[in-house]
Amino acid sequence: MSNKSPVKRHYSKLLSAILALIPAGLLAQNLAPTPRFTDQGELSKVEEWVLSQGIAESIAPELAAILGLGSDRLPVKLKAFRTSDGTNLAFAVSTNPKQEGIVISALKTMTDKTEIYSTGTAWLTDRSGTLHQTIAVDASGAKVLPNSSHAAKFQDMKAFFIKKFQATSRSSALSPSPRISATPVGRKQIK
Repeated sequence: MSNKSPVKRHYSKLLSAILALIPAGLLAQNLAPTPRFTDQGELSKVEEWVLSQGIAESIAPELAAILGLGSDRLPVKLKAFRTSDGTNLAFAVSTNPKQEGIVISALKTMTDKTEIYSTGTAWLTDRSGTLHQTIAVDASGAKVLPNSSHAAKFQDMKAFFIKKFQATSRSSALSPSPRISATPVGRKQIK
């Protein structure tokens, strides 16, 4: 039995369902595989950051099986940030070397009596930052939308995660190194 709250379990399941769309969307787009972490691509450094520092999550085995990806969980790494209105902004990257894709989402968890659901938008992209699919999520489920319907918000979301990565990179680069004392510990200075 899991210790997660019903809201976290629901959000995790919804995110898993959305992430399960990555392989199907990329296959539909006939994308040519590119090596990870090339400097080409607007989101390649953000992808590397999420893979190295993100939270490990996975796509449910049932969804992986439905998509023909096997019967095991499909691992992903995730970075998420909550806004003041409760919306979760997430950047998720598959860690399966056979499947590449990035899902950026802006979802808010809602409760209605005993029902828990999310509302918002998710976008399927790749390290180049090209928008491949737009998905709307609400109480009735998820549906594919024309990419032009939320393209401006997608650009805003990409910019948000690029800025988060850059701020993290700058702060770690600017961190002072540990100071080494001129006097060894345990020795008295001679005056």
